[in-house]
Amino acid sequence: MAGYQKFLQVGVALDPIHVGAGGAQIGRVDLTIVRDPVTQVPKIPGSSLAGVYRTYVAMAYEEDRQASQSGQQSQGRQKPFYPDCAGLGLDQNRGHCRQPDCPVCTVFGFARGAGQEGGFAGLAAFTDAHVLLFPVPTRQGPMWVTAPMALKAIGLTVNGVNDNAVYVPGKDPDSSLNLGWLLLKTRGDNQIDGYDKEKLKSLKIPDSIQNRLALVPDHLFAHIVNSNLEVRTSVSINPETGAAEEGALFSYEALPRGTVLVWEIIAKNPAYFQISGQRIAISNPEGVHDVTKKAHPYLEHLGIGGMGTRGMGRVKVVYSGSDSGPGAQQSQAQSVNPTSPANQGGGQP
Repeated sequence: MAGYQKFLQVGVALDPIHVGAGGAQIGRVDLTIVRDPVTQVPKIPGSSLAGVYRTYVAMAYEEDRQASQSGQQSQGRQKPFYPDCAGLGLDQNRGHCRQPDCPVCTVFGFARGAGQEGGFAGLAAFTDAHVLLFPVPTRQGPMWVTAPMALKAIGLTVNGVNDNAVYVPGKDPDSSLNLGWLLLKTRGDNQIDGYDKEKLKSLKIPDSIQNRLALVPDHLFAHIVNSNLEVRTSVSINPETGAAEEGALFSYEALPRGTVLVWEIIAKNPAYFQISGQRIAISNPEGVHDVTKKAHPYLEHLGIGGMGTRGMGRVKVVYSGSDSGPGAQQSQAQSVNPTSPANQGGGQP
């Protein structure tokens, strides 16, 4: 029995996405977005994903419960009230229900309550969401740019992309193409080792994107992405006058609409965990993943990150399935007794 299983998620940004870093970039924008500290490519932190997933899953379960009770006499506010399980504090009447049959508390974990012992780390872990395909304007229309280091996130090892060129299908090697402001020589992509476009098709990425792919070397990818982010300006409004506040103009950046993101959800096997000495109602990692998927319709309409009232944040998840990599193999947890005291509570198996 595997101790955990990985599930690959692929999403397409329907709006620009701003997950702020809480700082400014001198000479560029006032409000920057989070970047990988090594590659400097923008990303969405796993903590941001976990937070919105939990909230939206709680909303989905509460809506399902209200729909199932439609037409029945109201019995008031009953526990578990799932919005409380989304994290509305630790008050006894408004906090996490902490029950082993609660899909929100078991999958996403819960904090220690006032005067109570123990907590639970949750069965689902979220990686950062990384850029897989990035839309860039060219004189031939938009192209979606990727690089070998980005393709590793979906299990592709691409070799032979080393020179300062852009690899596109059916292009004359003597021609050139601009990616934003950067003009590069073109190369055909048919001879690139490991560049399996069928893998991208299997991830249900829209044809309008797959038909306009461009491959660049790793050392150019971050420059191209950071040079083509969306930058907007806004101004604070004085509520008394209805006019702009003096000196309140600010700018902020975002991943543009059409960016393709990839992340993973690692589901721990519930068989190796207990809550207050009781077995968890969810029986396997697939069940954990099924709970998280209830958030996807809400991501498509309510979004993630900041500036949501300014037309930002919506993401459509186009693929959500099992990753056939090492996470699907049996792990060290196979040799652990699920009923042992060490595995009761919120620690790792």
